[in-house]
Amino acid sequence: MVFFVVFILFSILIFRLGEIQIVFGDDFKRELQRTEDITVSNPVPRGKMFDRNGKTIVDNTPMNAITYTKYQNANQKEMLDTAKKLANIISIDTTKVRERDKQDYWILNNPDKAKKLITKKEWTLYDEKKYEYKQIYNLQLKRIPESEIASFNNYELKTIAILKQFNSGYALTPQIVKNKDVTPEEFAAVSENLENLQGVDTTTDWVRNYIFGDTLKSILGDVSSSESGLPKDEVEKYLAQDYSRNDRVGKSYLELQYENVLHGQKAKVKNVTDKSGKILSTEVVSEGKRGSDLVLSIDMDLQTQVDKIIEEEMWNAKKKPNTGLLDRAFVVVMDPHTGEILSMSGKQIHKDDKGKTVMDDYALGNFTSSYNVGSAVKGATILTGYKTGAISPGDTQVDEPIKIANTKVKKSWKTFGRINDLRALQVSSNVYMWKTVIAMAHGHYVPNQPLPIDITAFDTMRKTFSEFGLGTRTGIDLPNETPGVTGTETKPGLLMDLAIGQYDMYTPMQLAQYVSTIANGGYRIQPHIVKEIREPVTENNELGPIVKEIEPTVLNRVDMKDEWIKRVQEGFRMVMQVGDGTAVGTFKSAPYHPAGKTGTAQAFYYGSNRSQWGTPVMNLSLVSFAPSDNPEVAMAVVVPWAYQGNSGPSVNNIIGKRVLDAYFDLKKTRSGNEGTAASDQQTQNTDSNQNTQQTGQ
Repeated sequence: MVFFVVFILFSILIFRLGEIQIVFGDDFKRELQRTEDITVSNPVPRGKMFDRNGKTIVDNTPMNAITYTKYQNANQKEMLDTAKKLANIISIDTTKVRERDKQDYWILNNPDKAKKLITKKEWTLYDEKKYEYKQIYNLQLKRIPESEIASFNNYELKTIAILKQFNSGYALTPQIVKNKDVTPEEFAAVSENLENLQGVDTTTDWVRNYIFGDTLKSILGDVSSSESGLPKDEVEKYLAQDYSRNDRVGKSYLELQYENVLHGQKAKVKNVTDKSGKILSTEVVSEGKRGSDLVLSIDMDLQTQVDKIIEEEMWNAKKKPNTGLLDRAFVVVMDPHTGEILSMSGKQIHKDDKGKTVMDDYALGNFTSSYNVGSAVKGATILTGYKTGAISPGDTQVDEPIKIANTKVKKSWKTFGRINDLRALQVSSNVYMWKTVIAMAHGHYVPNQPLPIDITAFDTMRKTFSEFGLGTRTGIDLPNETPGVTGTETKPGLLMDLAIGQYDMYTPMQLAQYVSTIANGGYRIQPHIVKEIREPVTENNELGPIVKEIEPTVLNRVDMKDEWIKRVQEGFRMVMQVGDGTAVGTFKSAPYHPAGKTGTAQAFYYGSNRSQWGTPVMNLSLVSFAPSDNPEVAMAVVVPWAYQGNSGPSVNNIIGKRVLDAYFDLKKTRSGNEGTAASDQQTQNTDSNQNTQQTGQ
């Protein structure tokens, strides 16, 4: 009976084995040999940036790199073994190894010891599924003896650092293990041992190289590292565009704004894996293509000179009395006909981490920060007066002190008597502007009496100002542009302040667009810093074919008669070239015959020194274009918080004169003409003793 039962069981077993081998054998064999083709995208170098003359501004510097590609369902023990082998070959920074990294490594490297840290009762609860593995693991972390963690030697710390890099990558995506200071010896040693280093490879990586250092750096922007990868708040957006989580992307300004142009076409690689996820072979599907190049409208020769001018004149001004709060200055130079930004410079003085006073690039402040700019806006005030019928070209007003009931006396920096509109611009009469807006608001001024006005005049003025770019975004091709600051109260005195640039706040970029609109005859042109997009070429520092050329964009034509604009152009010419114009002392001898308008505004300090917030200060500004009869360049200068008190150094005029000198000197040098503009030293000697007068000049 026993023999018979055994016989039957063996017969069933033999039958089943035969069935598996004969009937299903091929299926199981195919399963064992099954492979999977997975295509992944590898990043390529970013596009370069050039200035308008073909000078390289931003480049990619190649460097040796060691990478690790984690296969699907990677085994932590195998990864640890590879990390230990690699730690014997390369050096790596261990300063970023955290306490948790050490604990994870200890548990992985000492599984038996780690198991003993959990009591039998706790293991029983785990077996009964009353504890999750995560709870067990956290208990192990808490119970690791501190002596075990503190005893790690340098080799173990290197292993931990490498393992951390391994785990920070994503399946089948190469992760940078080391790309800085990889020695030729390390590169060669790793290359020779690739067969023993599962997932490790050697390659050429790149790092962004900003050729001119800090010059324009805040505008050029930054790129994320392979460690930080995609921004957390935009991961889904980038993943939908075929990015990998550890791809480097533009984080700010130009690098961010033109990310879709600069990032290029990624290389496609097909990985053949076995059923466990291990990579058996790789095949390049497509080589990929470096990102397209940007040609900026910036002239780096001019940019570096403007930076230097601002630095020198700010330090010079800081030597004068009452300039303790002066900490920044801005200059925008642009083509008034195309909107191309030729130079966008900004500097800011602050304390560094060591408490040392330093001056850094703050070019982005030209469109992200706004200030009261004073009388520079009076050209827009006069044109608004023409448009509303409050004044006509040639109308005269008596420049005299104005006293409204229950207010302080308001007056120009000097009493001029009866003057017309051109004279009002030439000498920067506040009273002429005030009487113009009073008429615009249907008010009737009687000394020492209240001044009722139609408050819709605020909207009327701001609407017209916005046609020139004041109080509205200019449309520059950079993120985070501010529209400025618009006051909310509608008192009569504030309308008068608005007329002379002492109520609403504007950015230096808005001033540049405003003066360009006057210079070109009334067309508000959108400013832009990118001039062309070009295909990448393999030769260094060469430009490829044009993919796209940025054409001038007219945002609007101001609703003004041509003769009105020409009259304001003449008033601006008188400011710099005729008689007692407020900028004649600085610009009259300039061979390029400039036109423009100075500005001084009573303001309050709101800088980095919070203890001084609310301190009364003077803001200085200057708008200009040249030559006055055929403008080819426009400029805006803003120096916030230049000094305290009623007078101080005319740093706005000094900076403006030196910048225009630099522009026309470069033009002469490039055209081969002899002769140069007056030297910077003569300019300094001539202008250093000139002081601005009271508010309004």
